[in-house]
Amino acid sequence: MAVAVGICGLSVRADAPLAPLPPAFQPDALTAAIPHEDLAARAAALVHQGRWSDVVSICETAARKGTLAPSLRHQYDLAKLHCDVARRHAEPAFRGHLATLAEVDARRLYSEVLARIESHHVDAPDFGRLVDRGLRAIDVGLDEPAFASTHAAQATPARRAVYQEQVARITGERSLASRSDAESVAASVARAAHSIMGIPPAVTLLEMTAAAVGGLDEYSAFLTTGQLDDLYAQIEGNFVGLGVELKSAPDGLLVVHVIPGSPAERAGIRASDHLVGVGGRSLAGMGVDEAAHLLQGPEGSLVTLAILRAPSPARAVTVRREHVEVPSIEQVRMLDPAAGIAGLKLTSFQKTTAADLEAALRRLDAAGMRSLVIDLRGNPGGLLSSAVDVADLFLDRGLVVATRGRSPDEDFNYSAGKAGTWRMPLVVLIDGDSASSSEIFAGAIRDHGRGTIVGSRSYGKGSIQGIFPLESSGMGIRLTTAKFFSPRGLPYSGLGVAPHVQVHAAAKPVDGMAAPVASDAALAAATDVARRLAVRPAAARPTGRSTAAR
Repeated sequence: MAVAVGICGLSVRADAPLAPLPPAFQPDALTAAIPHEDLAARAAALVHQGRWSDVVSICETAARKGTLAPSLRHQYDLAKLHCDVARRHAEPAFRGHLATLAEVDARRLYSEVLARIESHHVDAPDFGRLVDRGLRAIDVGLDEPAFASTHAAQATPARRAVYQEQVARITGERSLASRSDAESVAASVARAAHSIMGIPPAVTLLEMTAAAVGGLDEYSAFLTTGQLDDLYAQIEGNFVGLGVELKSAPDGLLVVHVIPGSPAERAGIRASDHLVGVGGRSLAGMGVDEAAHLLQGPEGSLVTLAILRAPSPARAVTVRREHVEVPSIEQVRMLDPAAGIAGLKLTSFQKTTAADLEAALRRLDAAGMRSLVIDLRGNPGGLLSSAVDVADLFLDRGLVVATRGRSPDEDFNYSAGKAGTWRMPLVVLIDGDSASSSEIFAGAIRDHGRGTIVGSRSYGKGSIQGIFPLESSGMGIRLTTAKFFSPRGLPYSGLGVAPHVQVHAAAKPVDGMAAPVASDAALAAATDVARRLAVRPAAARPTGRSTAAR
């Protein structure tokens, strides 16, 4: 099992199959902060229009922080179910797998997933609630064209009513106190859906499986083969695609980041461009997931995009899909050469991040670094082990993070080793979008008094997700297994990391571009702190290794 913290990107990488991700924290007109009193009315209007992804967009941040009003939770969960069903059934590989999945294998898969939940999830499962969400997922599927046209052609209103009556009898006659109870009810529901509406039993069972995982918490999710592959690509920091990160816009998709050195960058695509068409098809009104599949293709193939950059009209750009390396460290530079102030932006925590950071530090050291600013703004997290290794570069000893779960197997203390410590004064820049592994690193630096934290309070994601491949299916689940705590025992969930120096920035620099220090209030404040602290660092030593102890 690979254990990860916040395997996520704030924007959607649309070059690869999509895993369920946290919201895009850089809000556009749709996801900008909405007054609490208006949120319910806005969500109701979007539900009425069937704009499910928009409902998720405006509610997701509050849901993840635990501040979503109870009156909105049902609408939000309904929207998530619609999005999940549509996403899965838009993926060709998933549809192909579903076409060959036997009922016995689907029952085995449902049992395996419930067993994983029972043994590893951070909270004890409520099997009745998991089954109930699975039943709602079937109802949602019947209203989703991609699902209904393929699997439920016989689901007339009259037959749906009969099915609902049968489900009420099945659930009313049996208890749901255990995993075996849930498995028995799911099997009966699958047979009823097949006999009444013609839905293959394996399809019903797989939808109930996915819905059970997705209803556990805001970070657990069922992963199709494509989504699982994408998750591993994020961990490894490479994939085949164009090298753009996208999110919804009224006219199509907004380019929020272009990966340096990628095919998209070489084609002249820039952050803030609008992608309004792919291969001659308009993207207006199309969801990110559907558009993502249009962008996917084998390495070496070409795709023609319609790019709009106001005020000019849309233009056609042809881009070759290639193997793209995703750097987790960008903007390595001297912020103030005279004062020896160096800076870099850490965009995520991948397998190679600690080694890449060590190499960047050596370059900066050769350039005269006397103090360092690490920019974690917008960093959604990544691997727990990477956060520990990065902290280990700056801490000579002591606890970095502690994890605690329902099972003692999830209880670990991750500590720094003395070898390889960089000793220059350190400033860490955070904001409300710094999450997960970013908070582990910033919290360790704060609690050990190793540096100064500047900016605004971080996001407050304090849970760990494990990746569990499912036997023989090629799919998997992402499961919240534990919560993590700072060296002083402070929780992160809902609280985040508080800065020593508070800075409220009215606007952020364009993602992926190195803004001048003077135009970036938070970076200017961090540079001022570093200027007061600057001294010559000790000689670099080999990278330290972190250790884990029960």
